[in-house]
Amino acid sequence: MIGRITQLFPVWAILFAVLAYLSPSLFVELKTQIVPLLTIIMLAMGISLSPKDFLNVAQHKKAVGVGVVLQFLIMPLTALLISYLLGFSTELTVGMVLVGSVAGGTSSNVMAFLAKGNVALSISMTAISTLLGVILTPLLVELLVGETVDVPVSAMLMSLVKIVLLPVGLGVVINTFAQKAVAKVNALLPLISMIAIVLIIAIVVALNAENLNQVGPMVALAVILHNGFGLTTGYYCCRLLGFNESTCRTIAFEVGLQNSGLATALAMKFFSPASAIAGTIFSVWHNISGSLLAGYWAGRKECQAKTSIAN
Repeated sequence: MIGRITQLFPVWAILFAVLAYLSPSLFVELKTQIVPLLTIIMLAMGISLSPKDFLNVAQHKKAVGVGVVLQFLIMPLTALLISYLLGFSTELTVGMVLVGSVAGGTSSNVMAFLAKGNVALSISMTAISTLLGVILTPLLVELLVGETVDVPVSAMLMSLVKIVLLPVGLGVVINTFAQKAVAKVNALLPLISMIAIVLIIAIVVALNAENLNQVGPMVALAVILHNGFGLTTGYYCCRLLGFNESTCRTIAFEVGLQNSGLATALAMKFFSPASAIAGTIFSVWHNISGSLLAGYWAGRKECQAKTSIAN
């Protein structure tokens, strides 16, 4: 039952976004809850991880290295380029760059599983990129948009430590020392995360209800291009480098599916509601595109001629 509910995440996200757009007053007052909601998501993510997920990196160091480079190079630069080509305002550009500069989202793990990818590799990559993102995200935002807007790098760094590093670390500790208790609630974690993300989406939509008519369609176009480029580049770069099909699919999801909930929270906390539009739309779209691509790959016969995985 819980699995069916979480599988319908894009539907719930769209329904609550529409409700928030039509009745903003239902969610506007909850704007102070965005960071606590995101903290809950990161805690749930941490509980799903174990120390071995970090140690597994050594077994796939080349794959992880390629994924991290693509994640924190291709995605932020592509976000900036798309924003420039579409003539976005500073606020919208900051939102796009934030989405491009955060770590991969946990949805990449689910998509890797559905697409017959390397789930262990996916989880390890998400764990490593999440830790690296604590430092790299504020630095990348400062580098790419720091000339046009004041980027509070130190404040963002401290906020990421509180919102990401501490909850994830606590979650790993809980999973390590209370495995029996975690096993009992493990099935609920995706549902809790989904509810939190849906509420964040609804709150941001409510705060931007008046702006969405003007900028919503263009930001949606930008998000689709950004996400599509990340998925495509992640996959074909890995093919060129000789990784097997399973690894290529895994890295494609890790690069193309961002932790847009985190980008949304950072935009709201340090910039403006308009800067959070990109993260909000990305949260909905990347689950739709990821599900469609995973379904396509799962139904397609794997390439007969597989290259050996590079470790």
